Amino acid sequence: MHSRNHRSDQEQKHIVSSENADAGAAESGTAAAGSTGPDGGPAMVWDVVVVGAGPAGASAAYAAAVAGRRVLLLEKAELPRYKTCGGGIIGPSRDALPPGFELPLQDRVKAVTFSLDGRFTRTRRSRRMLFGLINRPEFDAQLVEHAQKAGAELRTGATVSRVEQHGPAVPDRRTVAVVLADGETVLARAVVGADGSAGRIGAHVGVKLGQVDLGLEAEIPVPASVAEDWRGRVLIDWGPLPGSYGWVFPKGDTLTVGVISARGEGAATKRYLEDFVARLGLAGFEPAISSGHLTRCRTDDSPLSRGRVLVCGDAAGLLEPWTREGISFALRSGRLAGEWAVRVAEAGDAVDARRQALNYAFAIKAGLGVEMAVGRRMLALFERRPGLLHATITGFRPAWNAFADITRGAATLGGLVRGNGFARRAIDLLDRRMDTASGVGPAGRGVSRKDGTPEPEAEAADVAGVAGAPEAPDVTAAAGATDVVAVPDAADSVVVTDAVVAKDVVAEPDDVKLADAAEGAPDRRPADGGQGPEGA
Repeated sequence: MHSRNHRSDQEQKHIVSSENADAGAAESGTAAAGSTGPDGGPAMVWDVVVVGAGPAGASAAYAAAVAGRRVLLLEKAELPRYKTCGGGIIGPSRDALPPGFELPLQDRVKAVTFSLDGRFTRTRRSRRMLFGLINRPEFDAQLVEHAQKAGAELRTGATVSRVEQHGPAVPDRRTVAVVLADGETVLARAVVGADGSAGRIGAHVGVKLGQVDLGLEAEIPVPASVAEDWRGRVLIDWGPLPGSYGWVFPKGDTLTVGVISARGEGAATKRYLEDFVARLGLAGFEPAISSGHLTRCRTDDSPLSRGRVLVCGDAAGLLEPWTREGISFALRSGRLAGEWAVRVAEAGDAVDARRQALNYAFAIKAGLGVEMAVGRRMLALFERRPGLLHATITGFRPAWNAFADITRGAATLGGLVRGNGFARRAIDLLDRRMDTASGVGPAGRGVSRKDGTPEPEAEAADVAGVAGAPEAPDVTAAAGATDVVAVPDAADSVVVTDAVVAKDVVAEPDDVKLADAAEGAPDRRPADGGQGPEGA
């Protein structure tokens, strides 16, 4: 447990001492009248308090500190700490990083192998890097260091019990009280919640969560020869469960192997991971870490603020619904939350604070909200017709180019659909072929046929129904084929590969026990939810 009266020498290099902070507060008039601090003196009021030191929280703290405000960053764990996360850094993530941030990349991806539940394996290669891979402990810690260098103060081992905007703990209407588990009260002009999808701050704001998915992951150390086979290449497998997929991300001498599917299918998801690992020939290697994580997407009408409290990242339910990618959403929403929290802190009354909070919500919905809406439509398509998606992305050059542009940050999913006539027509066509009045959950999950029977495997020729689209290869017609040749483009080559041959399969992987516990997890956070993991 980190004590507020004791910090390590390393932390002292970056953290403003409480004595200096108190002095600054007195000079700037930010001591709360009528309130007392732990030492009996006037209680200091921070401009911005950020709860949660993942990518969203660190980005918010950095943005507020760079603006010259006095920022306190609270984190319940000690840093660095492990997070269940694939660790892919796509272009939008890279572009949202602080200036001068050097990514601690474990690998640079230039090739993607796609498979359809282990079949029809194809590899696409690019001459340029598509995206990078990082380990979350180092990445998160580095983000926090940048926030500290900008002037934010970090306190670890600080678990938030509740947030109050009215009552005896709040000295005036411009102040928010953050009550810690040890009874201490921290005061702020504005609070940013980045404490995960099951956190206290989201519960206070009233965040509503619709789509809930279960991700299971194993960090598997492998010999140098195996690591070399995977260097610069990732695998994405469209899975056997509706909306599910698996991944292999190489990070030096370790492979991050995981799967994700809708919550409520814990046993089937666990079997998918076990089968996936065995099929890759990795079952004989002992995972260093086996973990699980629930990802949760906000509903369209979910609030992003309450009074002087804003939420961002996982705490706000902000992530891409189809891929469940969360790091870029965390970084971008965190930066916006930090910037608008500064304005909320400066607001002289509740009306002005509300205006600034609404501006933050508008900024989120105009950018990330649009991407989430398109992601929901893509998820609905993917749940119904994974074969069509696989055929299109591996055999249709514009689709692969779009994938590459999105991962590099040259385009966004939302911008692509809005600005590309073919993409827009394709999505509209597929929407019309789906029964969108049946089987759509609160987050817009996939659909089912009216008679309840599963939809037959899609034919890639559906793509040709869109005006101007050439016919893509039909993977369903290649039932007995190992390889299906796709057409290369001038910039990128297409390499056809066989399915990975299993070798050295000695034992099944360790059980991921969280999968069983997650079966009983609620779809929505409890009213007094606990601080959950942040970032994905």
